[in-house]
Amino acid sequence: MWFPRLASDRALRRRAVEGPFALPFALVQKQASADRLVCLNAAAETLGLHRGMALADARVYCPDLVTAPSDPPAEARFLETLRRWATRYCPWVGRDGGDGLVLDVTGATHLHGGETAMLDDMRTRAARSGLALRAGLADTRGAAWALAHHGEGIAAPGDTLTALGPLPVTALRLPPDTVTALQRLGLRLVADLAAAPRAPLARRFGRRPLARLDQALGQMPDPVTPQPDPPHYGIRLSLPEPIGLARDVMAGTERLLDRLCARLQEDEAGARILLLTLRRVDGDSRQVELRLASPMRDPARILPLFTRGIEAVDAGFGIDQLRLEAARTEPLPAQQLGGPVNAGGPALDDLVTRIGTRIGLENVLRYLPADSHIPERGFSAAAAAFSTPESGWSSPRPRPLRLFPPEPIAASGPHPPARFRWRAMTLATARATGPERIAPEWWLPDESWRHGTRDYWRIETGQGRRLWLFHTPAAPGWFVQGEFP
Repeated sequence: MWFPRLASDRALRRRAVEGPFALPFALVQKQASADRLVCLNAAAETLGLHRGMALADARVYCPDLVTAPSDPPAEARFLETLRRWATRYCPWVGRDGGDGLVLDVTGATHLHGGETAMLDDMRTRAARSGLALRAGLADTRGAAWALAHHGEGIAAPGDTLTALGPLPVTALRLPPDTVTALQRLGLRLVADLAAAPRAPLARRFGRRPLARLDQALGQMPDPVTPQPDPPHYGIRLSLPEPIGLARDVMAGTERLLDRLCARLQEDEAGARILLLTLRRVDGDSRQVELRLASPMRDPARILPLFTRGIEAVDAGFGIDQLRLEAARTEPLPAQQLGGPVNAGGPALDDLVTRIGTRIGLENVLRYLPADSHIPERGFSAAAAAFSTPESGWSSPRPRPLRLFPPEPIAASGPHPPARFRWRAMTLATARATGPERIAPEWWLPDESWRHGTRDYWRIETGQGRRLWLFHTPAAPGWFVQGEFP
């Protein structure tokens, strides 16, 4: 099964266009500093546009061209969806490149009315979904690929060469340079290559062209490798009588967690997002989502984290079914007891999870060191649940614990003032240490450093405040930017 316009068909299914293929449409991707067309619909190909064409040239040929950026990850997910859909025809379905599927339908065609009826059903369902599909069926994978790409149809059993003979040598899945060299020798068709002496071809082109030919003719194996389905972690518990108390729901959740975590341990995985679905007797459902700060599979640690969400659920006239699913998992290999652990350990992860259920995991931040000598750029904030603590906090001079935007004070001269007012307080300088000159990062525009170089001083006041002041020589002025503990 070959979907020649898979990417553009997927985009058009999600785009409000008058008619599915009424307007010229193309997906664009930046390649070698230029926007180029990577996939077009039938209307655009009719106008002479082609893949690899520069977008600027395409606009000249077709000013009305509608474009959209290409999304390779979404296209791969869409092809995976089609792979799962194709298992309705046979259990052995694998991917073939980025726009095709290969099916081993041995012993399954009679379930769909025969080979011709099965291919017709594929085309009908694909056209109904807005997808262009070309299908080929043969004894071998290579022959089926050739028919789908160069001569859609069915090859008679045992007569593969007759069906492939009139096709060009590009039908053998050969590299473009090899195809060009074969054509220069007059070997333009598969039949020409099959009739040519094999020894001279092997000496000049290596074994690949002949291997591809033998695979297409069934003389070399070319197996279909089906894609394994991703593991699904979901456990369900049906109750003979409805329950409504929070402690009863917690008890049921505990039973589900034990079974789910056992499956996660077998696959050395940990849950990051857990969904607990509570079905009420009136047919309605309530869902409790638990987002964990780190991968976990310990039921004793996870169960208490469900308490707040379960207590907030309206049980109505009772709950008769519980379903627990690990919606997102991450690898969690077994660790040796007594080995190194993350800073904070499990207790910190549980704390972040508890706080995250109230304000959101993305709002629980940790500070990480950054490579910059500018004080306000010497660190970065990242979500604690999606980052790991880092070492590397170093500074040649002491830095204040609290940093804030520079606040001007009334003072003059290059030396620290003896007395100054800051935040409605009159302070007297008891001790001054400095200066420490810091130059701006000229390659990064920053409006707050428009005054240029700064001379920083550590000031100890008679009133007990320990402040971080700086003076700007280029535009004389004094500012307070931080406070030491």
